[in-house]
Amino acid sequence: MTESAPASISSDSRLTRVALASMAGTTIEAFDFLAYGTAAALVFNKLFFPTLDPTAGTLAAFGAFASGLFARPIGGIIFGHFGDRLGRKAILILSLILMGVCTVLIGLLPTYDSLGIWAAVLLVLLRIGQGISFGGELGGAMLMAVEHAPSHRKSLFGSLPQAGAPLGILLSSGAFALMNLLPNASFMSWGWRIPFVASAVLIAVGVFIRMKVEETPDFTAVRQQRKIAAIPAWDVIARHKRPLLLTIGGKLAEVTLIYTIIVFSISYAMANLGFSRSAALNAVVIGSLGQSITIPLFGWLGDKIGARRLYIAGTLLLAVMAVPLFRAMGSGSHVVYTAAVVIALMLNYAIIFGPQSSLYSAQFPAELRYSGMSIGIQIAAALGGGLAPIIATALVAHGGGIGSVGIYLTVLGLVGALSAFLMKPSASD
Repeated sequence: MTESAPASISSDSRLTRVALASMAGTTIEAFDFLAYGTAAALVFNKLFFPTLDPTAGTLAAFGAFASGLFARPIGGIIFGHFGDRLGRKAILILSLILMGVCTVLIGLLPTYDSLGIWAAVLLVLLRIGQGISFGGELGGAMLMAVEHAPSHRKSLFGSLPQAGAPLGILLSSGAFALMNLLPNASFMSWGWRIPFVASAVLIAVGVFIRMKVEETPDFTAVRQQRKIAAIPAWDVIARHKRPLLLTIGGKLAEVTLIYTIIVFSISYAMANLGFSRSAALNAVVIGSLGQSITIPLFGWLGDKIGARRLYIAGTLLLAVMAVPLFRAMGSGSHVVYTAAVVIALMLNYAIIFGPQSSLYSAQFPAELRYSGMSIGIQIAAALGGGLAPIIATALVAHGGGIGSVGIYLTVLGLVGALSAFLMKPSASD
């Protein structure tokens, strides 16, 4: 008894550090990455693409936003390669630093009035740097949590870095909502820059926390057994095509939903419904606050009933609810719009996102897991998230109405359910 108690305390302390490090990192990275999305919907079309008409300017801003998501598979390959060869810890620290540098520089970037077209070019390049960083972050943070967790709590611990993402959304949207209290001229001149520059403090805190975490037991075992792959990405593509494709298919619905909500819906609410910036942002803030509770809740539930079973249920639920939710967003009522956004974020998104780490990590062997998960997740992010605001804007512009965006999500929900059904079961299934 006297010998087991200190061991238990040490284990609990280690798990607490891992949980804090994985959640803090994804919170900060999500804040940095999604601050751009919020700014794209609010100001970038005016400051970096002012010579275009409003619709074209919005599409150009969303296109620059999408460049970051298209760069994420590159980040998944690069960081996944070194994460599978050198370890999870060092690569996660590097990804956090890269994201911070790119984000602060966006906040300091001259606009079109000062630098002309080069302002837009530099904006896109920095956005690509953000995308490469985030491409290596999410899969690694998911693995850091899952590979440290005991077998009966992998879904819960895997949901903690996922819960960091809505906290990042909350901080980003909240920061812009706070800056929005400024007079419009001040907000457009310098207020929008504050969230980007201030992220330097968050990055420093995140790096410090991650330096205190040990390497994962799974990677340590891979290194001891000399099973490290020479080119992990090639091995994934050559020998693990099925789990890679299923990961992409499973991820598409979730990542398309979140970027449609936090980027497209804000722009739509302002341009088509006449809502103020604060009214559109507040809906996302409320939904993100609720997600920080419901994502771990669904992670816990994944350990009880099975991560794969819960994932299938969540994607089917999205397929059923997508059209009513998006029609509600287009009703013109601020109360109904807010309710629809909150339900989509707290329920439809969270039930898919919560058990995701545990399910996806079960699809690949430990020596290829960082690469397999990162490549699959980030290809889906590029196809789903990167194109979501552009496709949604085009559907509405061509007369489909916002309900057509719901149909788009319905199809992806069915693809996600089928993909999850065909996946290997997780430890909890």
